Amino acid sequence: MIKMIIADSQPIFREGLRAVLAADSHIAIAGEASSGEEVVVRARELRPDVVLMDLRMSSGGGADTVARILDDRPETRVVVLTGAADDRDIFGAIAAGAAGYLLKETSAIELLAAIFTVVEGGTVLAPPVATKLVSRMSMPDMQSLTPREAEVLSLVAKGLSNAEIGRSLIIGESTVKTHLNRIFGKLDVSGRTAAVTTAMRWGLIESSAG
Repeated sequence: MIKMIIADSQPIFREGLRAVLAADSHIAIAGEASSGEEVVVRARELRPDVVLMDLRMSSGGGADTVARILDDRPETRVVVLTGAADDRDIFGAIAAGAAGYLLKETSAIELLAAIFTVVEGGTVLAPPVATKLVSRMSMPDMQSLTPREAEVLSLVAKGLSNAEIGRSLIIGESTVKTHLNRIFGKLDVSGRTAAVTTAMRWGLIESSAG
């Protein structure tokens, strides 16, 4: 028997999931949650085999919630079921340890198959999500930005000059230039605009910057 928790902020959606999942005799719905904080607490109390959760919930629900669930109980398999395929959400959830990332357009048959797959140790990804991950993996030796580099590039995205960035971060203009050169190398680009565009595409800085 697979013990599950369903977490979504919308009661009617949770009811629909419960109806779909409970129809399978191998699945038991142990509990529900409507927020990130609640699913962490419920997972700690009920020790489920699988947590099926949205990423967009009140009081948490993002990659941090995935990480907290797995910190408490690493053997729990977390499957994200959400309406968004945003790069930052995808990469954050997978990096935090999610065993699956599905979209809410997933059919009932596909959802059930996915649950059995992750319980057996596999990973499940919606096709658009898999495509994004493969694209990122094929990038030319891209490295993560340091927090300071991300900060500098976020200010570039807001239109600040090197001198303005230096004043904002209380560093010299030459230091700003050094950070930018390192960023260009990591992202394999030759200019500020390309660096910002690439970093936003891969979720290295907030896409709302500027």
